[in-house]
Amino acid sequence: MIFTRKSGILLHPTSLSGSPGIGTLGKNAYRFVDWLHRSHQKLWQILPLGPTGYGDSPYASFSTFAGNPLLIDFELLTERGWADADDTVPPDYIRSDGPVDFGSVVWWKLPALSKCALYFLSHANEADRDAFTSFKNDNRAWLDTYAVFMSVKNFFEEKAKEQGDNSGGANAMWNNSWSKELAACEPQAVGQWKDEHAEKIEVIKAIQFFFAVQWGDLKRYANSFGIDIIGDIPIFVAPDSADVWANQKLFQLDENGIPTRVAGVPPDYFSATGQLWGNPLYDWDAMKKDGYAWWISRIRRKDRFRKLSQQVDIIRIDHFRGFESYWSVPYGEETAVKGMWVSCPGADFFAAVKASLGDIPVIAEDLGVITDEVRALRDSCGFPGMKVLEFAFDPGREGMTNVFLPHEYENTRCVVYTGTHDNDTLQGWLLREKDDVVRVTAEYLCGKPLSNEDARAMVTSGELCGKLVREAFASIASYAVIPLQDVLGLDNGSRMNTPSTAGGNWMWRMDENALSDKAAASLAFLSKLYGRNGE
Repeated sequence: MIFTRKSGILLHPTSLSGSPGIGTLGKNAYRFVDWLHRSHQKLWQILPLGPTGYGDSPYASFSTFAGNPLLIDFELLTERGWADADDTVPPDYIRSDGPVDFGSVVWWKLPALSKCALYFLSHANEADRDAFTSFKNDNRAWLDTYAVFMSVKNFFEEKAKEQGDNSGGANAMWNNSWSKELAACEPQAVGQWKDEHAEKIEVIKAIQFFFAVQWGDLKRYANSFGIDIIGDIPIFVAPDSADVWANQKLFQLDENGIPTRVAGVPPDYFSATGQLWGNPLYDWDAMKKDGYAWWISRIRRKDRFRKLSQQVDIIRIDHFRGFESYWSVPYGEETAVKGMWVSCPGADFFAAVKASLGDIPVIAEDLGVITDEVRALRDSCGFPGMKVLEFAFDPGREGMTNVFLPHEYENTRCVVYTGTHDNDTLQGWLLREKDDVVRVTAEYLCGKPLSNEDARAMVTSGELCGKLVREAFASIASYAVIPLQDVLGLDNGSRMNTPSTAGGNWMWRMDENALSDKAAASLAFLSKLYGRNGE
């Protein structure tokens, strides 16, 4: 796949400003696209768009196919005549500025969306009804399963609340509290549930239709300016998801739906106990038997939104190394220490994907401890990997040799980032790092020896942050993607996520006035100067 030289911005829609409680796919999203256009940016990278569960992480979704209802914009629904404005009025405690309070947003927005869906189902005109019917037909493969899953899940969550269980639904997982027949996804039990809860299931489908229409419209608007959307596919899926529930034979589960082995990463320099993610692992032998049909449908879903639009233009596969081998930990372990590496059919899998879907644009997240085998798989597929400038500067390395340093890039087949959603903001990193790291960073960018004091002064003024952004643009990498926080020079108070921490993540929202003409002009200048206009 040929990647034309471009640049762009990393910003998840939840971080957009102006709408009640959380960023949406509404008018401020269109204003952001307008700002990208004025900035001469050709890429907009987002995080996964699925419905978020416990912990509010977009990487732990109730479905890898569905859209996040919290992103739906009420104003756009009302303008289409699909909602009664009285049903969408936010309570006083919902703010249009400041960080996302997911708990408050969920309590208000999901019931309001159900009211909107009921209004739509009873008031939609013939053309809108036909569009909804087409959407259901085109997406039946995942939509029916998801709607049933969520309706059962909602039922047991409400039941748990009535019994005084305030765990947030954690005890209402399908393999914990559902009936044996429903938990096993037995056709007769599922069919009976569908008959008995038809209206609630239809409401869930209508909400997904709302999301699909709004995302499709927004993406087409971005594409009209030559802006491509980069979207994430996490390699693993959440245990409490429609994906696992409906496809139990494709995962390493026991007869009760409990994982036998779970995902993680081994101990390393940063963590003596590794990282225990807890996702159920795939049964790759079972997947191979049907030609990896579930995975291929997952990628196709990201690449095509059927009649409504393409969902994304470029796919970033998170934790790419897990397609060569993965760290397998026995279920029930408290850490990832007692895991082991297990090989999986990465080359065979990607060959099957190519045979089914052709050449699709993919970015491989190849960060961390990467082996020669992983690099060989990445290169054989022709996927660009990632370079992160925050990882580049190591004063302990003689001659400043580091694969993340721009002068060490072997070729243009890579994507450079100042940082990712899991890192410090660039300014936050500079403020936190030791003096010698800051100094060698400044020396590399200025091309001359500097004192610790001089380097620190460049941090305080914001100059060093700006130079790092420029360095990303100047590099030979095909794509340069900059988190919006780094464009704005924001500190760690604006960090998106801190891995392995509970609470306080994914909440950042940009200031209403952040998208200034000055910032747009600066980015436009860099794009022109370093030939990143996509031409």
